[in-house]
Amino acid sequence: MSKKVLLGLSGGVDSTVAAILLQKEGYEVEGVYMKLHEKEGYHEENFAKAQRVASYLGIKIHFLDLSEAFKKEVYDYFVERYKEGLTPNPCVMCNRTIKFGKMIEFADSIGAELVSTGHYVKCDGQAIFMAKDKSKDQSYFLCEINKEVLPRLIFPMGDWLKEDVKTLAADIDVLQDIATQKESSEICFVENDYTEILEKHMDIDMEGETLDTEGSVVGNHKGYMHYTIGKRRGFFVNGAHDPHFVVSIKAASNQIVVGTRDKLEVHDFEVKQINLFEDLTDFDCDVKVRYRTTAVPAHVSLKDEKATVTLKEPVFGLAKEQIAAFYRGERLLGGGVIC
Repeated sequence: MSKKVLLGLSGGVDSTVAAILLQKEGYEVEGVYMKLHEKEGYHEENFAKAQRVASYLGIKIHFLDLSEAFKKEVYDYFVERYKEGLTPNPCVMCNRTIKFGKMIEFADSIGAELVSTGHYVKCDGQAIFMAKDKSKDQSYFLCEINKEVLPRLIFPMGDWLKEDVKTLAADIDVLQDIATQKESSEICFVENDYTEILEKHMDIDMEGETLDTEGSVVGNHKGYMHYTIGKRRGFFVNGAHDPHFVVSIKAASNQIVVGTRDKLEVHDFEVKQINLFEDLTDFDCDVKVRYRTTAVPAHVSLKDEKATVTLKEPVFGLAKEQIAAFYRGERLLGGGVIC
């Protein structure tokens, strides 16, 4: 008897091809469309596509409204952290609590042994590895998921290149419009810019002081919400000849601190909310401090609820509340929240 797989079916090309591949491998596939947010018209359009895919493949599809849990665990977290002048990563938290949390619970309710998504990542049931297509690899976003779920995960896209996925989808008549549709944004509830979300909840246009790293007022800015660590533009610095970057954010006083690029250099930092897939305390690894950055060699030392990360070469523009993901080669060891 074939194993039942619950697949997150979004109506996009990656989850569609994942469904096709799982079927070809002999799994009994059921799809689930997860409603995560309240973006107007978004779910009607995409659930219709997911239903069309399910009908074409002859699989059952469920509609799962997780918007309440998503708001509490992901959306509110995103807004509140930005209020504090931090730079959160909502996708990492969504994967931990929703996609590989609530979705696992739903899989249990329908008797599905395995859970799958269209993520570009590999999993052998014991560990997570980078995808074959390094330009699409999403392992970074899974570093905080609960290790107990690893034996139940299967990711068909891990061995595929994105261009080959699009080619496969384009050859199937009923899926051609899906194969050519625009890629979804990195943060599903953000249309263009994160500030569009923040301005729904607060006044983000509040002119404030720009400070140098010595604490002197050197200019002004349009409101701290508009800035993240490392940003180079959008503020004024009196008499500056060299490029200046945001070095830190003082949310309580609506001030930003700026400096030259060397002021962004970091050699060590602390991490909280440690999540590891192996029993490790002191270890060498490569660490990525943002999704679109190159991993750098480091030593990680755990003590109590935190870890100290000592870099063997510096990084620039480290942002509090972003994610540090630990790797050994292509193997994901886990990660934590930069504090």
